[in-house]
Amino acid sequence: MPQQTDPPRRSDAQRNRERILEVAVIELSRCADTPLSAIARKAGVGQGTFYRNFPNRESLVLEIYRHEMQQVADSADQLLAARAPEEALRAWMDRLSEFAMTKAGLADAIRQVTGAPGGPAKPSPTPVARAAELLLRANEEAGTIRPGVGPDDFFLAIAGLWQLDPGDDWRPRAARLMDLVMDGLRAGAPRG
Repeated sequence: MPQQTDPPRRSDAQRNRERILEVAVIELSRCADTPLSAIARKAGVGQGTFYRNFPNRESLVLEIYRHEMQQVADSADQLLAARAPEEALRAWMDRLSEFAMTKAGLADAIRQVTGAPGGPAKPSPTPVARAAELLLRANEEAGTIRPGVGPDDFFLAIAGLWQLDPGDDWRPRAARLMDLVMDGLRAGAPRG
């Protein structure tokens, strides 16, 4: 049976939904218990519009997580279309760092939603793993990284991201970590 998809949204409805998600990421990262009414108010939408898009906290939190993860995954194709494979991979790693810090900031909200008995499961990170695979294969074919590095190895190598505090000035530390990982990926590259 084919998977059912949502009907296309009007452009103003799509803008409202995106604005709600944008505000919700910020507000829920600050405080997992932020009232939904406060998110709606800061997004500039009415309660009806908010609840048409997100009938409850669970649907909002899971959609933020899914949306952010899909944005990271989609950026891999965009970066490869615009840059050399090595530059695309490094830029994607920065985007992944942003996602990691957003996810860390939302960790309490995600735990509240997925940790409740009978609650929904957290979405699978498969799109991000596929994006990493795409970038790693493009770099392997270009000879810019060592052969045989898979997404599992890559994610283990960058696991230090999840040790950074999203409340601190994490960007310089994340950039240094990503530079170290890139140096490791380049070691043993055919063109290195």
